[in-house]
Amino acid sequence: RTSGRAGAPGDARVRCREKSMMEQRQELINPAPVVHRKSPSIRSAQIVSREKHECDEALADPFDAQEVFEHIKDINDPEHPYSLEQLDVVSAENVDVRDAEDRIKVAFTPTVPHCSMATLIGLSIRVKLLRVLPRRFKVDIVVSPGSHSSEAAVNKQLNDKERVAAALENPNLLEKVDLCLSGQTAM
Repeated sequence: RTSGRAGAPGDARVRCREKSMMEQRQELINPAPVVHRKSPSIRSAQIVSREKHECDEALADPFDAQEVFEHIKDINDPEHPYSLEQLDVVSAENVDVRDAEDRIKVAFTPTVPHCSMATLIGLSIRVKLLRVLPRRFKVDIVVSPGSHSSEAAVNKQLNDKERVAAALENPNLLEKVDLCLSGQTAM
């Protein structure tokens, strides 16, 4: 039962929350991104087999770009309810695997050149790969050349071990990354 008082404290909180949500929607970095169709998942027997034996570091099955892409394509964009694949932020063509050298490079393309979420997107890709790949791999995450106004700064942040470690010690930032990895919008 309501108290009948106009402007009860609960009403003000609801109005404030609604106003805040509307302001957030208006402040989206890219309010109308182009959404692409998702590719069918290619869960080969090799990937399924690898997941069954993922704890065995001595197992050196070769990795390829498609397999790495399968791991990162469903990461959610921090700002929109779409995957990085749907927004064409990641693609198999921008994954370079040099299995014999234990190196993987992933280039991603933000939806707008001034995207302030680029470091969060890159960190989400890095964390996903840290969680699923054998430790033998050196992983480089970069913004596609010419796709971001602060490309050098973003690349430096994403590939500096100390900065990444510090970011992952921040519980608020780690929560945002986990939301992206679980298929939810982080903002």
